[in-house]
Amino acid sequence: MADSIMSKAATMEIPINSNGDTRTAEEDSLEQAAQIDWSLERKDLQQVMVSGPNLNETSIVSGGYGGAAEGIIPTSSIKVEPLILTFYSLPSSPQGPSMHHSNSHPTMMSEEATRGIAVEKFDSVKKWSINTYKCTKQMFSERFGRGTRTVDLELEAQIDVLRETKQKYEHILRLAQALSGHFYNMVQTQQALGDTFADLSQKSPELQDEFGYNAETQRLLCKNGETLLGAINFFVSSINTLVNKTMEDTLMTIKLYENARLEYDAYRTDLEELSAGPRDAATMMRIEVAQQEYQIHKDKYERLRSDVTIKLKFLEENKVKVMHKQLLLFHNAISAYFAGNQQQLEQTLRQFSVKLKPPGSDKPSWLEEQ
Repeated sequence: MADSIMSKAATMEIPINSNGDTRTAEEDSLEQAAQIDWSLERKDLQQVMVSGPNLNETSIVSGGYGGAAEGIIPTSSIKVEPLILTFYSLPSSPQGPSMHHSNSHPTMMSEEATRGIAVEKFDSVKKWSINTYKCTKQMFSERFGRGTRTVDLELEAQIDVLRETKQKYEHILRLAQALSGHFYNMVQTQQALGDTFADLSQKSPELQDEFGYNAETQRLLCKNGETLLGAINFFVSSINTLVNKTMEDTLMTIKLYENARLEYDAYRTDLEELSAGPRDAATMMRIEVAQQEYQIHKDKYERLRSDVTIKLKFLEENKVKVMHKQLLLFHNAISAYFAGNQQQLEQTLRQFSVKLKPPGSDKPSWLEEQ
């Protein structure tokens, strides 16, 4: 009887899972807690029954008090295993890897773009350094008489004439600006003097006629002076445009032409030095590259030389046309003013389409003074 009771107790105390393995109570509780946490993280199980038994570990043990166990019938393996298999076969979120790929792809493109910009800058600095070195070497060689330079005698003579002409026209411009300033001050003085004479003619009855005559004369001189001042200012403006815009634009093209000539001679000298050396494989490659660079700078030099020739031709034609008109205007206006011929002076301005500014237009307005 005691043996049967012990056998039954032993059978009831040893838990057997669906696979037939024997486990302790601590291992069962740890496995149960792990499965609950795992199911909560996945959020695929809608309800967790904490208080109930673990279906995966529930089993029915049958047997007599004195005999061995006749069989093990699992109650949940059939239902749980498909659930577990389905749980493991759930697809992962499609956004994870794709988001990582989409984030890494722009980063790679940005790095490649940055690397490309850095390489372009490096190549640009390298080409500039080589070009600067060769041009500096050529310039010093020409100054010390050890190098040769390409010279277009006819074009160089025209350039020298242009520079000399520009200096003379700048001198005319400065003198005309000074004349305009002095004449403006004289006109302002005449106007103030005429106003003073007119005021005194009202306050001095005994000299009313004399003050009146002088006031009228100064007012007439002031009016004619403003007309002549308009002609002088028009002359100054035209000379300024010719000197500081038209001639300056041509001189900028000439400067580009001279730089291109220096580069052309520098690469020409480099090619001649390489051609005079040994003709091994490495040197032939360098000669081929030098020939290409020489041809590029030769084309640039010839193109700029043609541009300078055309601009000098048009500049000469424009200069003659502008100066013919301005010199005639200046002569007729000055002659009519000092001859006292007011009608001739006004006719001269109309002939050359010179518009006079109304008196006081140069003065700032009341708002600008504030």
